[in-house]
Amino acid sequence: MASTVVHDQVAARPPSAPSRVWRVVEANARVYKRVWRGSVASTFLIPLLYLAAMGMGLGTLVDDTGTGDLDGLRYIEFLAPGLMAAAAMQTGAGEGSFVVFAGIKWRRTYHAILSTPVTVPELVLGHLGWAGIRVLMTTGAFAVVSVVLGVLSPVQALAAVLPATVTGIAFTAGVTAYSSNLDDDQGLPALFRFGIVPMFLFSGTFFPVSQLPDWIEPLAAVTPLWHGVELSRAWAFGTAPAWPVVLHVGVLVLVLVMGTFLAFRTFATKLQP
Repeated sequence: MASTVVHDQVAARPPSAPSRVWRVVEANARVYKRVWRGSVASTFLIPLLYLAAMGMGLGTLVDDTGTGDLDGLRYIEFLAPGLMAAAAMQTGAGEGSFVVFAGIKWRRTYHAILSTPVTVPELVLGHLGWAGIRVLMTTGAFAVVSVVLGVLSPVQALAAVLPATVTGIAFTAGVTAYSSNLDDDQGLPALFRFGIVPMFLFSGTFFPVSQLPDWIEPLAAVTPLWHGVELSRAWAFGTAPAWPVVLHVGVLVLVLVMGTFLAFRTFATKLQP
């Protein structure tokens, strides 16, 4: 009888906060399980096409002319870690934009989640946890393709994955805070058109920011992607980044922490009466 009572008490005990965060991650994983076939091909095809076209195609011209300050790297070697960080940014921004807006405005799945014991911070952390897994899938695909093409060694590819993944999660947090504060979806295309795309082009992914006009270079240096690109490239090849590592990491952590904190506030405002 006593053992039955203890079992009933354990069964009735509410799940812990980490368990509730994991439930949010699991719910997203169950949804993705039904649609993963639609994304797996592009996940590997995009790095293959970028490295083949930009690295093996355009890169041969860059290498032949000897233009650009690439620290002694071939252009495709210079390109691969930067593209990995840029792809992580795009995946992270995607997970923090339309996915979040749909959960609040269109499908209202977040309202349903909060009708369970899950709290707002747990919902946000679970969302970021799943976004981190999706970003890791993207960076992992870039690493595999880079190794298969002979651009990076397995050790170099794995070294670049960590800073690139942190970059993607930081963007998820910042974009989540932005998206959850919107009243309509018009701000989402504007975010990509005037934020994500310019960062993709001018944050050192395709060429050193030192080649930009003097008045643009400082703007590129304060974008979170530039710090992710610098870290990914430095960790892959064991070179020194433009700034001390602690400053690059500090910027990414600051974006992650501030984005998460702001997401807590906006989710609470939008989703709770």
